Amino acid sequence: MSSQPALYLPRPLVNKLLAHAQQNPDVEVCGLIGSDTSSNKNYYPIDNVSSVPGCRFLLDAPQQISAMKKMRDRQQSLFAIVHSHPAASAQPSQLDIDESSYKDAFYIIISLNTEGVLEMRAFTQQQNSMSELDLILEDKTEYLTVQE
Repeated sequence: MSSQPALYLPRPLVNKLLAHAQQNPDVEVCGLIGSDTSSNKNYYPIDNVSSVPGCRFLLDAPQQISAMKKMRDRQQSLFAIVHSHPAASAQPSQLDIDESSYKDAFYIIISLNTEGVLEMRAFTQQQNSMSELDLILEDKTEYLTVQE
């Protein structure tokens, strides 16, 4: 185990994120994770409305607003922004870095670049860069709700 900071995610949430990416392997899937003070997490899949969805993601604005309202109603805050890279590694692209605007959120990237292998990595935003976190799976199902 490295000495870098870690992000703990419930295994069922990770499974849902990976399944979402696998169901749409040719586009960058995207969504938001909300979390409350008790670490209960909700996943909000959001449509990618980018004109080039295979290599860029753009959250559907009405769905993003709806997800943020649901988070507020549940007394949650934005925990993480999730997207996939169909044909690239789970490393933030320069565009990902340039367009990251939520300083307090984690960034989770899923790669489908290698056939039969799913890679997921987590990052925090730094000034003009991203810093990787260790991603640790927890077997806590009671902390997860998935919003479809």
